[in-house]
Amino acid sequence: MGDFLWSHPWRTVLGLGAAATLIVVTGSAGPGTVSPDRTPTAVSQTAEQPSRQSDPESASGGGEQQAEMDKLLRSLLSRHNLAALIVRATKDGQVLYEGAAGETMTGVAATPQMHFRNGAVAFTYMSTILLKLVDDQKLHLHDKLSQYYPDLPHADAVTLKMLANMTAGYADYVYQPEILDGISRNPFQQWTTDELIRIGTSKPMMFEPGTNWGYSHTDYAILARVLEKASGVSMDQLMRTYIIDPLKLTQTQSLATPVVPEPVLHSFTSERRQALDIPAGTPFYEEATFWNPSWTTAGGAVQVSDIADVATSIAAVGEGTLLSSASHSAQVSPELAGFGKEVPGCAACRANTEAASYGLGVILRGPWITQDKLFAGAGAAAGYLPPEKLSIAVATTYASSAFDAEGNYVEADGAILAEVAKKLAPEQPIPQPEQ
Repeated sequence: MGDFLWSHPWRTVLGLGAAATLIVVTGSAGPGTVSPDRTPTAVSQTAEQPSRQSDPESASGGGEQQAEMDKLLRSLLSRHNLAALIVRATKDGQVLYEGAAGETMTGVAATPQMHFRNGAVAFTYMSTILLKLVDDQKLHLHDKLSQYYPDLPHADAVTLKMLANMTAGYADYVYQPEILDGISRNPFQQWTTDELIRIGTSKPMMFEPGTNWGYSHTDYAILARVLEKASGVSMDQLMRTYIIDPLKLTQTQSLATPVVPEPVLHSFTSERRQALDIPAGTPFYEEATFWNPSWTTAGGAVQVSDIADVATSIAAVGEGTLLSSASHSAQVSPELAGFGKEVPGCAACRANTEAASYGLGVILRGPWITQDKLFAGAGAAAGYLPPEKLSIAVATTYASSAFDAEGNYVEADGAILAEVAKKLAPEQPIPQPEQ
């Protein structure tokens, strides 16, 4: 998807690492095992929950727009080698479109009600909690980390804002052999927040604090601990108090186990092919729905959600619903545009640009405020366009045809979000990274 945020290790890590001891070879278990030229399942627009659904005739775009969007979903499903695609779009809180195409498992149609992991959307939530605590005068963005965890390396030079905008410089634990080898060998392993922080902070810094930009899960694991310490409340309760309850996110919850509540958007992947030494000619496409996501972020911030809650969340962030005007501005300001650079030995270091920069827990792409994730063959992306009050959320799973002979695949969620945005807001497209 380009050279900025979309190449961070969350998108590539599961294809790396040491040889594993668990081997699962499948030929027909998942929806992607059918022929890649199959006809996609018809777009599903169910009506079990009218409050969550758009009536094709009464939605803002009318029946014609519904038909055009249905056609677009089928096209995206085929062009991006997807097993399933779910899309929701709202304008000023009113549903423009909600639909699903493809299958969650062979013969089981995907639906908009299905639950999936929301990944880095939790980073957006954590930065929002940070700013809410700033509004409540419980802490300040420029507080030094040493006020909370003085024993961490460089704690006297790192501020809370640096953690939130990923300029702290801590090595991303996801790149480290302990994680790479661990999740390849056993994707069901349980990791603790303290383990993740220890791994990330025991490695050399990517750069001196505040001197560059680099995507780092370590920064947000530390930030989670700071938020807990400053508030005296656990992260899962912080999520409930400051995010989930105020926004009425009825399908979003923090979970301490790999469970995903029914109905489930199942995911399948070939990412471990090389790690397991499976020959290119051998069919390999394993279910990854219940792989343990505990390594992805701090405990209490590992969550499941649905497409409606993700769309609601990005709209709330875009409007600053939960924050003061000053804190909202701090979260979505493109102040890092022009800052950062690629340097030898720092795979995560990037330059921020006007087209794509990092705010506080959000990705700023021109006028759009966005977030995304990719984990175990399942992706998602969400974007909000403030001038139009337009919110779009997409969720995907990948078909077997998406994976090459080495088990790699191309993240498509950002491109899909951009294409849906172009359809609904053609005069304000999401900028695409330079190729």
